[in-house]
Amino acid sequence: MPKLEPTRFEERGPYYVAGLKEHYTNETMDNIPRLWDGFGPYIGKLPGQIGQATYGVCFNNDARGFDYLAGVEVSSQSGLPKEFHYLRISAHNYAVFSHREPVSTIRKTIEGIDKEWLPNSGYKPAGAPAFFERYENFDPKTGKGDIEIWLPVEKSAEKK
Repeated sequence: MPKLEPTRFEERGPYYVAGLKEHYTNETMDNIPRLWDGFGPYIGKLPGQIGQATYGVCFNNDARGFDYLAGVEVSSQSGLPKEFHYLRISAHNYAVFSHREPVSTIRKTIEGIDKEWLPNSGYKPAGAPAFFERYENFDPKTGKGDIEIWLPVEKSAEKK
């Protein structure tokens, strides 16, 4: 697992992300890049888009898998293509982790957060979404850019 950089904490929300959504399992999550391929042509062209960052939001996690939305922040649902999903992200305190490796290795960073950082942090996950990836200056050809993983957290009962 990659060595995690120091964690920063930020409060954020509520805000809205719109984009394309699919359901994935451990066996099918390697297909997530195809979802991004389908969403790519919309980036920078959606009505109400806020900023240039893109988001990979993981939510509705259960034993069978999770939903993943490839999207951008928007001000409203108005004018969005009918196949788009619109997701409200509630206000949370987030633990933010940088991922400096190619995006193809992001699962290793997520595993490090889950298996190393979280059990020793004094925090626990705080609701939906499970987490999201935030991309800026991302080059899909190289798989590199400014990549962060945002995990909503709250102090755990035993370490408050």
